[in-house]
Amino acid sequence: MVPEWVEAYMDYNGLKRVLKQIRSYKHSKLTRAASRVSQEAQALHRSFSGLSFHPRHSDHAGGGDIEDQVIKVDTVDDDDDTRKLYKTKFLKISEEGSEFEETFFKKLDENLNKVNRFYKEKVDEVLEEASLLDKQMDALIALRVKVQRPDASNVNLEKHPSDKVVVDDASDDSTMRLPGSANRDIVHGIERTSIPEEEASQIVTDIVPVACSDGDAEEGDKQDLREILERVKMNDALGDPISTLKGVFGDSRNDEVISKKGLKRAEEQLRLVFSEFYQKLRRLKEYSFMNLLAFSKIMKKYEKIASRNASRNYMKIVDNSLIGSSDEVNRLLERVEVTFVKHFSSGNRREGMKCLRPKVKRERHRVTFFSGFFSGCSIALIVAVVFKIESRKIMEKDYGTEYMANIIPLYSLFGYIILHMLMYSGNIYFWRRYRVNYTFIFGFKQGTELGYRDVFLVSTGLAVLAFLCFLLNLQLDMDWRIKDHKTLPEVIPLGLVTVVLVILFCPFNVIYRSSRLFFIRALVHCICAPLYEVTLPDFFLADHLTSQVQAIRSFELFICYYGLGEYLQRQNKCHSHGVYNAFYFVVAVIPYWLRFLQCIRRLCEEKETVHGYNALKYMLTIIAVIIRTAFELKKGRNWMILALVSSGVATAMNTFWDIVIDWGLLRRNSKNPYLRDKLLVPHKSVYFTAMVVNVILRVAWMQLVLEFNLKSLHKIAVSTIISCLEIVRRGIWSFFRLENEHLNNVGKYRAFKSVPHPFHYYDDDDTDDKDD
Repeated sequence: MVPEWVEAYMDYNGLKRVLKQIRSYKHSKLTRAASRVSQEAQALHRSFSGLSFHPRHSDHAGGGDIEDQVIKVDTVDDDDDTRKLYKTKFLKISEEGSEFEETFFKKLDENLNKVNRFYKEKVDEVLEEASLLDKQMDALIALRVKVQRPDASNVNLEKHPSDKVVVDDASDDSTMRLPGSANRDIVHGIERTSIPEEEASQIVTDIVPVACSDGDAEEGDKQDLREILERVKMNDALGDPISTLKGVFGDSRNDEVISKKGLKRAEEQLRLVFSEFYQKLRRLKEYSFMNLLAFSKIMKKYEKIASRNASRNYMKIVDNSLIGSSDEVNRLLERVEVTFVKHFSSGNRREGMKCLRPKVKRERHRVTFFSGFFSGCSIALIVAVVFKIESRKIMEKDYGTEYMANIIPLYSLFGYIILHMLMYSGNIYFWRRYRVNYTFIFGFKQGTELGYRDVFLVSTGLAVLAFLCFLLNLQLDMDWRIKDHKTLPEVIPLGLVTVVLVILFCPFNVIYRSSRLFFIRALVHCICAPLYEVTLPDFFLADHLTSQVQAIRSFELFICYYGLGEYLQRQNKCHSHGVYNAFYFVVAVIPYWLRFLQCIRRLCEEKETVHGYNALKYMLTIIAVIIRTAFELKKGRNWMILALVSSGVATAMNTFWDIVIDWGLLRRNSKNPYLRDKLLVPHKSVYFTAMVVNVILRVAWMQLVLEFNLKSLHKIAVSTIISCLEIVRRGIWSFFRLENEHLNNVGKYRAFKSVPHPFHYYDDDDTDDKDD
């Protein structure tokens, strides 16, 4: 089932509940009838030699066809539409208990009408989209011919001879022969010799809407190359930095349509459009099949329970309805396949079908094995680190506290990353359990998305690497004051960071390359905000970066510690550098500032005030972070009061936004009081607990403003713990945020992403204005 269409499917479980009522009634009725027959048999035994069953039951036991005596299905026209509605009349209404069966057929009709209505809406949508794709292909074909033959300005794409192109009327694939090339056939700008013979024989014309007649299709083909190119322009959406800057400071229109670069970009966009359109057609076909199967199964159950032969009569109506008789989807599927193979895979059907039908990712046993193996290794290394510290009694020595205060901030970076990945792994597990379509929401390509086992494997693998380096660091650095001065132990954390970055940016197809590229792309979009169009993965990642302020500061610490040579003295005195303190402010603000810019971009594009309020929320958070950081560096009572007030205001607004806007909870008039109408988690207490935990963890970070008389190491430990709690809070927030997004998609039946078309046709008014 398509998760976002779940409410449009036949309510199979609801009909099963009605059948249970019928079965319960039939059982009680048979019990009473058996008792009554037994009593009557004893009373009449002396008068009759045998007992025969009531004639009413003999009709059902016989082999005669009595379907017309059970139900009668009428079709009525919908007042608001041209669709037909089905209404079943139950003919055994006079029998006792017939109200249950009448209710069953009433609900069955409601489901059939609902399914047909939804199916018709979706078929109309794909037909309309097919007509748009037909025009897009016309523009692409014209652009291909123009790029390959720049001098062919008057090429006529009509199916009749012209000065420049000779078209074979006997062929259905618009074969064009250029002058002087009698043996070179061009099929919409592609040499026929480059297409395999077995594929070329199956090539048909481009997508033409099924609703169009042949006359309309022929009329639409009667236009020359120059006419098409004059009526079309490239869609240059503000989706990348260059186009965004052009749109802000100048004309964003792309005048250089006829170019190899423009052709390549148009082909890439249309590949995505066709792929997404094909997936939509496949899901629509599966929707039809699953509903037909559900109607067949529920009618068989009805026959078995009610002992009535009404299935064949009703299934005839279902088969003759729109969902059972419509063939538009199958024909469109065939045309999309042929068009895609012909124009986007050089006639290679195998490669074309790989793009249209990507394989579903399979769970691998080795992932589970290595996840368990790395988990055990991580636990063993943690125990080894604790025993190493206790056996050498590092914390009891004079230099022990200073040493741990230097080394913990370097390795805490990996702790934050590992914890964040573990939370993400848990989120994926629960998203799958409660059927949140996270792959569609994030826009993952089918077959490349990571499962919770994959994420858990990466996090435990990084944990093993980090703890191993930490243990090695302790072993080499234990007696550094007695031994000669060595820098090898100090560069171990830097080497670990280097290894992680090399793996992240590795261009080879190893260690989940597609997922790494997806993350890097989203990260670049966040850093370059607001120059890129904001999508859900972009602002979702930016939100998570706001919970990793301490991890980002750890990167700054690495730069200071190793760049300024602090590691040579084995002392962390970065706060004594003015440049470090200045960037200490900047680094804390960067994640919130990026999120603020994203909100401004969305406000300008979507014109929705909610993005303005969201931007205000992040601006208040930026002010609170700046004041709190100033208090952390300068101290003082006045700074403390300002930090408490600003942090309190920011915390209150962020908490309200989390629960009410992002999670969609605290709706007083909803079916579930103080929650929302639709909930995926069956236990309501989970939502109330999550709200309370979110409030507590939101307030927890404010304690950093309070001035406690703690040692340096203890302050680092407290800061690390609170940062970990913020990561946990962000993980909880992520689950309910995507749950709310999924339910919004379900309410709008939004199951496929919208891919922009590369070409735009001028309408008549635009053409007139252009001529004027």
